[in-house]
This record gives sequence, structure tokens and C-alpha cells, in this order.
Amino acid sequence: MTDERIEEQQYVGGVTVVDIGDLRVARGMTRRPASSCRHARMNYDPRERRVWCRDCEKDVDAFDAFTLLVEQYDRAYKHINKKIEEVEEAARFQCRSIAAKNVDEVWRRRKVVPACPSCGHGLFPEDFAGSVSVVGKEFAKARRKAAKP
Repeated sequence: MTDERIEEQQYVGGVTVVDIGDLRVARGMTRRPASSCRHARMNYDPRERRVWCRDCEKDVDAFDAFTLLVEQYDRAYKHINKKIEEVEEAARFQCRSIAAKNVDEVWRRRKVVPACPSCGHGLFPEDFAGSVSVVGKEFAKARRKAAKP
């Protein structure tokens, strides 16, 4: 590996001229053009301490390899979080489905009807046949909490 330090060159007139390529390197930009290969199939050899691409057979820069790994990790992390949200939503929906199934099962019996958990009055299917009266969830929770001793 060669030592690639920026070498300032002195000229006769005393003006210091810096090669634009050296300035680019000093500012953190690379001299190398961007490759068309995304190096998606990277190989690594711990003995040689080398990372290379199986597709283009070129050595992969450590920063490029790290960036690719971070991007893949980020995609996987977001995918897992999305799946967790889907499972939680399914659990909430399942709770509603189970509740509706239980109420329906009680309504099918001939001698009993489900009772309102807060006031204890019976709930009949006819109460819900036309339109359903609604109340805000937070208001209902607060009202139920205030009614309990």
C-alpha cells in the first residue's frame, strides 16, 4: 500500500498550488468514481482481512462494506418492527372478534341475554338492530372508573 499524503508543491513565485484532486481528498470526497456494482454479494476472508465482491471480483472499500451492512440491518429492523405492529393489531382485532363471538353465543341461548358490564342491564339484539348509539372510548373508561367504588 502506498503512502498517499497530500504533498504541497512550492513554485518559483512562492505561490502554493494544491492539486484539485488533493483538495477533493482533503475535503472528504473521493478520487474514485462511483462503481456501478452495488457489491451485494460480498465475500470476506478473515485471514487476508479482505472484503471483495463475487460479482465484479473487485476489493470492496471498508466504508462501502460497512454502509451496505448498515443499510441491510436498517431494512431488517424496520421489517421486524412492521411485523410486530401487524401482530399487535391482529391481537387487538382478535380481542374484538372474541368479544363479538361471546356476545353472539349468549344471544343464541333462549333464556339469557348478555349484561352490560358497568350497569348490569340486559343487552338485546334488537337494541343494535337499527342504529347503534356510540360514546367516546375515553369518556366511557372515565365514566366506568368513576362508577366503581
